[in-house]
Amino acid sequence: MSDTDGKKPLGLGAGPRSGSVKQSFSHGRTHAVVVETKRKRVVVPNPAKPGAGGSGSGSSHLGDPSKRPAGITDAEMQRRLDALRAAKAREQEDAAKRAAEEKEREEERQRRREEIEAKEREDRQRVAALRAKAEEEERLKREAEEEAKNRAAARKADILGTQRRQPASAAPAAKEADPAVPADRGAGQSRPRPGTEEAGAARPATATPRKTDRERENRETDRGAARRGDEGRRSGKLTLSAATSEEGGRQRSLAAMKRKQEKARQKAMGFGQKSEKQVRDVQLPETIVVSELANRMAERAADVVKSLMKMGMMVTMNQTIDADTAELVIGEFGHKAVRVSDADVEQVIDSVEDKAEDLITRPPVVTIMGHVDHGKTSLLDRIRKAQVATGEAGGITQHIGAYQVKAPNGQLISFLDTPGHAAFTSMRSRGAQVTDIVVLVVAADDAVMPQTVEAISHAKAAGVPIIVAINKIDKPSANPTKVRTDLLQHEIVVEAMSGDVQDVEVSAHTGQGIDELLEAISIQAEVLELTANPNRAARAAVIEAKLDVGRGPVATVLVQNGTLRKGDIFVVGEKWGKVRALVNDKGETVTEAGPSVPVEVLGLDGTPSAGDVLDVVSSEAQAREIATYREKASKDKRAAAGAATTLEQLMAKAKADKSVTELPVIVKADVQGSAEAIVQALEKIGNDEVRVRILHYGVGAITDSDVGLADASKAPILAFNVRANATARANSSQKGVEIRYYSIIYDLLDDIKKAASGLLKAEVREHFIGYAKVLEVFRITGVGNIAGCLVTEGVARRSAGVRLLRDNVVIHEGTLKTLKRYKDEVKEVISGQECGMAFERYEDIRQNDVIEIFEREEIQRTLD
Repeated sequence: MSDTDGKKPLGLGAGPRSGSVKQSFSHGRTHAVVVETKRKRVVVPNPAKPGAGGSGSGSSHLGDPSKRPAGITDAEMQRRLDALRAAKAREQEDAAKRAAEEKEREEERQRRREEIEAKEREDRQRVAALRAKAEEEERLKREAEEEAKNRAAARKADILGTQRRQPASAAPAAKEADPAVPADRGAGQSRPRPGTEEAGAARPATATPRKTDRERENRETDRGAARRGDEGRRSGKLTLSAATSEEGGRQRSLAAMKRKQEKARQKAMGFGQKSEKQVRDVQLPETIVVSELANRMAERAADVVKSLMKMGMMVTMNQTIDADTAELVIGEFGHKAVRVSDADVEQVIDSVEDKAEDLITRPPVVTIMGHVDHGKTSLLDRIRKAQVATGEAGGITQHIGAYQVKAPNGQLISFLDTPGHAAFTSMRSRGAQVTDIVVLVVAADDAVMPQTVEAISHAKAAGVPIIVAINKIDKPSANPTKVRTDLLQHEIVVEAMSGDVQDVEVSAHTGQGIDELLEAISIQAEVLELTANPNRAARAAVIEAKLDVGRGPVATVLVQNGTLRKGDIFVVGEKWGKVRALVNDKGETVTEAGPSVPVEVLGLDGTPSAGDVLDVVSSEAQAREIATYREKASKDKRAAAGAATTLEQLMAKAKADKSVTELPVIVKADVQGSAEAIVQALEKIGNDEVRVRILHYGVGAITDSDVGLADASKAPILAFNVRANATARANSSQKGVEIRYYSIIYDLLDDIKKAASGLLKAEVREHFIGYAKVLEVFRITGVGNIAGCLVTEGVARRSAGVRLLRDNVVIHEGTLKTLKRYKDEVKEVISGQECGMAFERYEDIRQNDVIEIFEREEIQRTLD
């Protein structure tokens, strides 16, 4: 027995503890290892002693000082104990929190698991219900099909005679003999075949059938059926495969039997002869599609193609053939060909003369014309009680406007306001062509001007009467007598000077003479006796056209005859459309517009040209056909006009173009009339050396295609009252395309003139500045010949040009290489002094030669 038996081992309680660990190796080998675990010593305060746990006084010792580590004070010991207790409290709180979170997560997982299980259960139930419903529908459908097949089989058997009909007396006996046979046997079950035991049992012994042809056929059919057995009977509906199969045989249908009987009856009655072929007049244009030719002849397209193939033409029904070939085909089929031209498509437009009883009085159309800034729009604003002039850019009219006002006497008058700028000649001409009366506005303080004379010429060319309105009569400098006198030079004799032209002194500012002007217009309209027929297809003239962002292509038209209504189909120039809406000059939507009424028309497929005629047609096909023909004719006309007729002309044009500098531009405007006026004005800019080339012009906002064209041709874009959209602005900035915005036509034309003037070659002017005489020629090694000269006249400059004259003949022209006075290089030498000169790359200098000194000046040219 050892000394330690029954006693605790010596040492501190925190000493090492021994134990064994079992190690496992491969092949089942193990090994036990003795290990020691050293425990950390923890000092636990004694609560019984004062100060332990903080219950005693603060000056008492904490725990046994002998067991405390060296250097640890009571405060440090208390701090460590507080930290230990706080750590344990935190561990307990963290453990409680983790337990709560784990519990919540477990509950959430359980809830989600239950939701997923409930959803899967609902899906399984729904799928099962759908499967059961589909199976039930399939079963009902199958039963219905089987019942229909059985009925069809029984009905077919009765109709085709495949079953012998029982005598009427035998049917009740058969039912009594076999009560188990159902009453609707023929609908769902097969009947007993003739010749079988069941049929024999059902037939009475006393029933003797008559020997007829029908019975003999039935017996033969019965024998064939008996030989085939039950497999010979066809059940279910008749299909193509079943009818053509060799096993089931093929029998004639009820429809075929009826056709056969009908043919036999017609043959017996003498109606079997073939009817005589109808000869047709076939309209034949210059080109026609094969299928359309077949439709016009009322023949099969395959027959027409076959006829063409016999002629050696391998074509299809969608190909186009010429008129000569089509005429041969028409003759082969026995019809008559009637040649028509493509221009005949316009004959559908109604051009019938109106009857006198259908005509009624219409309002007059009055056009205001005159020079720029003579007060045309202001005068019209005074009449309409509007303020159009105040909203115009630059205070000038740059668009043609159409309005309708009511005079004090109740009469309606339609007014057209035309621009007075020189560039808008076409607008003034267009206004004079569609008008009944021209009001010539002349400023009393300015007299007759160039555009006034042009307006007089347009009015005379149109053959319309003129009423002279002498405006601005309220100004102190007004001189109406001078205006009347100046008009005599242009064959306008007013009533005040014993003429036949009415003249009225008016003031747009004060309103003086406005009523007299309206009365003069009414009197002139009564003299003209203006009438129109409102009950016919409308015809109107396009005053202006534009491309609106929200409404699309919009045309301002003046109805000349008939009534234009919403929903009418029309063709205008190379465009067509359907009236979607009509808007009057006040911005109100109307349903119809009669004669002399200006309206905006919406519903076009494109922007027409100003001055085109709008005609109402009966169908969209006619409108589309007319528009297509006009577009094709216009392209052919432009191609023919632009093509050179001979090689000499082509070479001359190329040579002329080679010496001409072009300024390419792209023009976009808000309305068609403004674009036309700008293009016409730009084409007049230039001379034999430079000109403006219009690459493209149109109406509407600037698009990506315009920017792409400008980038490819290095041309600026001139925007008149329009803007570029967002993508076009971005592309123009990225590609460096210049877009110039204008609202006044003066500024646009001035800028283009300046740009075109920059392309002109500068004019070089030569100024004589002096003469020098060669006295001696010196040869210097490494330099060349040096002329010793005496300046006899003017001055010799180093930077000037020189000419070498020998016997008054120019031998050389160039520049000086050096100009020296003694040994010094100088800039100039005055008259009477000697100097040395050397020419640049020229040394043939002789004594007594004369040197002419001159200077050149470049002067920049401008276009007039």
